[in-house]
Amino acid sequence: MTFRTASTPSVVAVTGGYVVPVAAPPIEGGTVLIVDGVITAVGTDVVVPEGARVVDATGRWVLPGFVESHGHVGIHEEGEGVAGNDTNEMTGPNMAAVRAIDAVNIDDEGFRDALSGGVTAVVVKPGSGNPIGGQSVALKSWGGRTIDEQVISDAVSVKSALGENPKRVYAEKKQTPSTRLGTALVIREAFTKAQHYRAAREAAQAKGEPFAVDLGLDTLVRVLDGELVWDQHTHRHDDIATAIRLADEFGYRLVINHGTEGHKIADVLAERDIPVIFGPMFTSRSKVELRDRAIANLATLAAAGVRVAITTDHPVVPVNFLVHQATLAVKDGLPRQTALEALTVNPAQFLGLDGRVGALEVGRDGDVVIWSGDPLDVHARAEHVLIEGVTVYTWDAATSTGHVVERGERFTA
Repeated sequence: MTFRTASTPSVVAVTGGYVVPVAAPPIEGGTVLIVDGVITAVGTDVVVPEGARVVDATGRWVLPGFVESHGHVGIHEEGEGVAGNDTNEMTGPNMAAVRAIDAVNIDDEGFRDALSGGVTAVVVKPGSGNPIGGQSVALKSWGGRTIDEQVISDAVSVKSALGENPKRVYAEKKQTPSTRLGTALVIREAFTKAQHYRAAREAAQAKGEPFAVDLGLDTLVRVLDGELVWDQHTHRHDDIATAIRLADEFGYRLVINHGTEGHKIADVLAERDIPVIFGPMFTSRSKVELRDRAIANLATLAAAGVRVAITTDHPVVPVNFLVHQATLAVKDGLPRQTALEALTVNPAQFLGLDGRVGALEVGRDGDVVIWSGDPLDVHARAEHVLIEGVTVYTWDAATSTGHVVERGERFTA
């Protein structure tokens, strides 16, 4: 992804602010230097090159853009009804071959909302109607002429679901899986087939023989090989135990998504170093799996040593409320540093994006948000948002409106 033409180098310096790199101690009166979209220096003694575009952050807080690690921006559009909902391909329980990127509408209002909440990266995932829902994609929140120009990585994860959702969907179809037993069976059979497929492919390659590609099995082999994370939608503690059991059987990298009852087995998750993308938090107890839903559960997980991230599950909770969930989690006992990590470095690390996003650090993308104050204060606003050093959003206090830079402006911003 790039915002610039090759002949137009870009140097941007964000100066004078209270810089919170998250992965390093805060810096009073710091400077973040961004050259050609990449951070090249962070500190108090940074030399600003002549001709650099200077963004004055004096009296403001400067943080990395937040990462929404589990959402449906662009594939579950707001206010569009059935026409804008491409979250679940539920014509079969195993949809490992489908890719979320193929359904993303670049003009979904959710992308603009993300910017207003300081969210500069979103991981868009298929829904939870299937035992195996498909492949996710990590995107910048703005900037491309097409969604392909906003891709951070298309090799992130495969979404899977346990619990009520697939059980309900396929019971209505009167087919497997109609129980938790059946859901685990679908996953187990799929990975067993993938193991056989991988062995057969390797044998064919060794002999120089042709081999017929199966897109679904090919995707699951990438999970087995550790290239893709297994993103497991699961709420109840017994379903989380099943997720761990399946991961042990097949050896893939497991990340728990939602984890509503994860606090009940927090010690197990901590011992196994299994991360949890927790949330959404601003929801009612709309189904049985959520009866023990509580914001304080996140603090319990973190206190046990579980590495955590926070999700809105947009549009379940609007993506721009990501930071407000962190604020209320702090109110309910989550350490504030952990809360900031849960919005930045942790989700980036869980999903293999930490080479690009999640911290103000040399070598990472220049995705920088200037806040009016501490972002964990509900009164604070994202006033200036840069993606790869290009201003994509500003807040006008005089008119109380936010301005999103039009996509066509990206080469001159």
